[in-house]
Amino acid sequence: MRTRALALTGVLVAGLVSSALVGLILYGPGPADNSIKLTLLDHAGVMIEAQGLRIYIDPINLEENYTQLPADAVLITHDHGDHYQESNVSLVQKDGTVNVFPEVMADAISTHDGVGVVPGDQLTVGTIGITAFYMYTTAPEGYESSHPREMNYTSYIVDIDGFTIFHAGDSKNITEYEQLTGTIDVALLPIGPGCQTMYNEEVVDAIDKIQPDYFIPIHTTELNAALFVYAYGDDIALVCDCEAIVLDDGESRIFEP
Repeated sequence: MRTRALALTGVLVAGLVSSALVGLILYGPGPADNSIKLTLLDHAGVMIEAQGLRIYIDPINLEENYTQLPADAVLITHDHGDHYQESNVSLVQKDGTVNVFPEVMADAISTHDGVGVVPGDQLTVGTIGITAFYMYTTAPEGYESSHPREMNYTSYIVDIDGFTIFHAGDSKNITEYEQLTGTIDVALLPIGPGCQTMYNEEVVDAIDKIQPDYFIPIHTTELNAALFVYAYGDDIALVCDCEAIVLDDGESRIFEP
């Protein structure tokens, strides 16, 4: 995997007290000490709060009050409308926000004064390390993939003092997941609608490759996530000693590394 280091720093300077207070009202207490707070947003959206920093991944359909929860970094996996909404990226901006996009998203990079990355690129936001990883899907013979490998779309690994959160974007089970085996604490993986067997067996195979400590279904609804865990929980247990966590939109989980 090619590694190209990008030295960037986004530091929360102003509004810390007011932002923390709004977070308390909207989502309950923020993370204390070395805790890491992960909040599931709509669809595949995620908000990570740790070490006084706030990182959004693929935020869509945010309400206006999120202007009071500004981002230190926004990470976008690809340009599909259920992962990137220009207005939502703009909604959570503040001075110093670092906006990260796949390099192919030139217009978005220009619009948001962003940073373009390809798989293997690394950057830091404050004390948090971010690595762009592979994000693509395959299609049956005779069909075109909606996420071609050559587009260099990106998933992301967020490293918080060695505690790693992986957001797969739309990737299912790809060969490159073998590079992640045993290195990921929380794997956010997209599942298919309902319990489509072929699609969701790929998720089990992805978990088998990655071997995370926790698995959180994304790109779905709470009901479908619960159905998936019910239908495939035993299969997951056979390949990985990990905890499956089902979150509703707006619900958080606190991790204590």
